[in-house]
Amino acid sequence: MYPGTFDPITNGHCELVGRAAALFGEVVVAVAASPAKSPMFDLETRIGLATEALAGVPGVRVDGYDGLTVEYVRANGLRAILRGLRTASDFEHEFQLASMNRRLDPSIETVYLTPSGNYAHVSSTLVREIAGMGGDVSNFVHPQVATALKEHLQ
Repeated sequence: MYPGTFDPITNGHCELVGRAAALFGEVVVAVAASPAKSPMFDLETRIGLATEALAGVPGVRVDGYDGLTVEYVRANGLRAILRGLRTASDFEHEFQLASMNRRLDPSIETVYLTPSGNYAHVSSTLVREIAGMGGDVSNFVHPQVATALKEHLQ
């Protein structure tokens, strides 16, 4: 399972999901409600955009959830949480999450993948900032996501 807010889903997310699907055969992209993060798009919109962006990736299912990730994993009979690591600073936060998740449920593993060099610098936050200032984000997101960002920000 690949959990996250995906606000918006980027080409880097899609690349990691595609590689994970090739490794594991099936990947659930679990879009977190995350109201504390004040996402730009509501949960249903983020699920729709992720579904659209990942439509061509076999073995991928997109779902939404609210609450603890380990509870979602457990309730859906999943065994692992996949996380992406872009930078060394990501590692500290991800290590804390994995350690806490392991304390909550030691049977759930956390697996990390790093993006290709083309996507290591791309984050949802930077994409939102660029789009918010009228910049072109078409190199960083699926065309449907770029359109949704443009419409939302007008």
